[in-house]
Amino acid sequence: MTTHLPRRALLGAAAVLATPVPLRAQAAARLVVIGGGFGGASAVSFARRTYPDVQVTLVEPQTRFVTCPYGNLLIGGERQLAQITYTYDGLRARGVNVIHDRAAGIDAAVKRVRLAGGQTLDYDRLILSPGIAIRWGAIEGYDQAAAEVMPHGWIPADGSQTLLLRRQLEAMADGGVVGFAIPANPFRCPPGPYERISMVAQYLKRHKPRSKILALDAKEGFSKQGLFQDGWRALYGDMIEWVPGNRDGRVVKVDPREGVLETEFGTRHKVAVANVIPPQSAASIAIEAGLANDTGWVPVNTRTFEARAAQGIHVIGDANIPGPMPKSGFIANTTSKQAVASAIALHRGQTPPEAVYFNTCYSHVGAEYGISVVNIFRPNADGTAIAEVPNSGGVSPRGDLPEQRRLEATYADAWYDSITRSMFG
Repeated sequence: MTTHLPRRALLGAAAVLATPVPLRAQAAARLVVIGGGFGGASAVSFARRTYPDVQVTLVEPQTRFVTCPYGNLLIGGERQLAQITYTYDGLRARGVNVIHDRAAGIDAAVKRVRLAGGQTLDYDRLILSPGIAIRWGAIEGYDQAAAEVMPHGWIPADGSQTLLLRRQLEAMADGGVVGFAIPANPFRCPPGPYERISMVAQYLKRHKPRSKILALDAKEGFSKQGLFQDGWRALYGDMIEWVPGNRDGRVVKVDPREGVLETEFGTRHKVAVANVIPPQSAASIAIEAGLANDTGWVPVNTRTFEARAAQGIHVIGDANIPGPMPKSGFIANTTSKQAVASAIALHRGQTPPEAVYFNTCYSHVGAEYGISVVNIFRPNADGTAIAEVPNSGGVSPRGDLPEQRRLEATYADAWYDSITRSMFG
C-alpha cells in the first residue's frame, strides 16, 4: 500500500538525510568530476561546500547547461530557454576549477584523464557523470541525420533538439498528427515522454485544437500511468492516443523523408511531426574506458558508486545501473553526495558513510496540474544490491482533486528552483 506524504515535509527531510556528515579533513585530495549535468554539478557543489581542503575540478565541454527537467515546459510554452539555462560561473566563484573541454580518455591505472584539447589531469578520485548516448541505428533509419528531421529532444545539453521540436510544432498545420516513439526501459527520465506528451497536448489545445497525438510505446505500462491518463482525459479529451507494445506500439523503423513511423508488425503511421526517443546507453567515454557491461550501462557498488570494473572511478547519474532507482535528476543529485563522501573517505582510508537515497519526481500534465512520485532506497551492506524501503513513499492520490494538482505544480516549480540553485548558484 502506498501513502501520499506531504511534499514540503518530505523534501525538507530528504535534504537533511541525503547529505552525508562531513568527514574530518586529513590529506588533501584531487577530485576530478567529468560532466556538468545534474550529477556532476551536484557533485562539485557538494564537494566544494563539504570538503574545503579538496581540490575540485569539473570537466564539461559546454559553457552553458540547458536542463532536461523543464525542457518539456519550454515545448508547452510555459518556459523560455533562458529560464532553464545555467552557467558555471557560480561554481567558479566557490573555488571549483572549471575546464570547458571534452574528456577524451581515462587511464585508470595511472589515475589520469586526457582532454580533447591535449591537457591531462591527474586525480586521486574520479567522479564520472557523463550522461547518456543515443544508440543510433537501434531503430532502423534513425541516425544523426534523421534526428534533424525527427528530433529526439533528449540530448545535447545546449537545448537545440528541444527547440527544433518546438519550431516544428509551431510550423505544423492545425489538424496534424504528432507522433511519439517511446523506448523500452531503461532510459533517461522514465516519466519524461509522458510529461512531454502532456505539454505538446497543452500547446495544441491552445493553438491547434484539431490536432491529435499518437504515442507509440515499446512498453506495456509507464511511470505514473494512471495519474497521467486521468489528467489527459480531464484536460485534453480524446486528443491523445497511447498504443502500448502489446498492441503493436513498438517502433522499429522510421522514414524521415516520408514522415512515417513503422511498428513491429509493419503498421506505417504517417505523422506531421515526430518525436523519436530511441534506446540509449551510457555516454561513450564510459564505454570506451571499459566501465560498461553488455547492457551499455555501468555496474557500480551501490554504497559508493565505484565502478565494478575500475577502482577509484565513481559513476553517477544516468550512466550507471542503479537497480530499482530511476534515472532521474533527483537521484543524480542525491547519489552524487554519497559518491563524493565515499570517494573522499576511501582516499583517506576511512569507511564510507551509511547511505539512503531519495527520489522525488514531479511531472506537469498541464500548466497548473502536477503529479508526483516519491521513493526512498537503501543499498545492502556490501553494495551489491539496492531496494526500495517498504511503505516509504507513494504517488499522488487519484481523483478529482484540482487544488491538489495545482499545489503539486507549484511544488514542482519550487523543487526545480531549489535543486538548480544548489547545483549552480
